[in-house]
Amino acid sequence: FQSPSGAFRMKKQVLALAVAALATSGAFAQANDTLAKIKASGTITEGVRESSGLSYTLGNGQYTGFHYDVCANIIKDLEKAAGKKLEVKYQPVTSQNRIPLVQNGTVDIECGSTTNNATRQKDVAFGVTTYVEETKIVVKANSGINSLADLKDKTVAPMYSALI
Repeated sequence: FQSPSGAFRMKKQVLALAVAALATSGAFAQANDTLAKIKASGTITEGVRESSGLSYTLGNGQYTGFHYDVCANIIKDLEKAAGKKLEVKYQPVTSQNRIPLVQNGTVDIECGSTTNNATRQKDVAFGVTTYVEETKIVVKANSGINSLADLKDKTVAPMYSALI
């Protein structure tokens, strides 16, 4: 992945694709159920963020950004597998409800900043990780801060920038 200013250095895994719901049974059985549902109905429901660093709404049910593009490409492959064009519905999701909505079948796929870890793998299936990020801290050279531990009990002002 290239940022406008050059190569992104990436460390922390944050994006994986939740493709199918898991309850207490295996991921593959439920993934197959989700795929069968999509093929039979001709409809797929994509979980989308109204606003995030890598995808957002343009309004009027239109979305754009990296996460949206990832899902759009997966949906194109699903259309080939189904042998027909799929109707894509969008369901806004949040950090709090995205996994439950995949679990209960409200959302068929969510492409977002959902960290793929062992705990979450018990609840949903993940595809291949497609994006990782790194957290950087900028301080004055003479601040005495050399690690995250040095920030204990200090006031920190977060700043978002994809170009830092």
